[in-house]
Amino acid sequence: MTAMAPTRTEPDLSFLLDRTSHVLRTRMAAALAEIGLTARMHCVLVHALEEERTQIQLAEIGDMDKTTMVVTVDALEKAGLAERRPSSKDRRARVIAVTEEGAAVAARSRRIVDRVHAEALASLAAADREALLSALKQLAEGELAEPAESPRPARRARQ
Repeated sequence: MTAMAPTRTEPDLSFLLDRTSHVLRTRMAAALAEIGLTARMHCVLVHALEEERTQIQLAEIGDMDKTTMVVTVDALEKAGLAERRPSSKDRRARVIAVTEEGAAVAARSRRIVDRVHAEALASLAAADREALLSALKQLAEGELAEPAESPRPARRARQ
């Protein structure tokens, strides 16, 4: 470090969030891969099970672009876990319907996701876990709910 380098007085929030998010994503990817899913596939399955949703609605929930969503649903269809069907509410729309096998896999993937999250938080005392989750929820629903407009947008976090 040179004498000209500024002295940091506060922790680097961007680094802390990026680093922990990256490590959590890698752990999640490895755990879900054991049952043949990606995080995106898990996201589509669990949210399609909640209610009748179109590809566009599921892409918004999962923060996916159209191309990524199509590839994800194609993979789910090929695996026999989901299928595209006409909507029961709007005959012009098509929804992603989870198959019986897909519902069973989604239940397994939910348990995996819960386990990975619990393992990630296990080193924290209960009060610290609650405080961390509460603070992150407040940021995600408040100050950091929407990305800033920028002529050079930052790369999206989800991959």
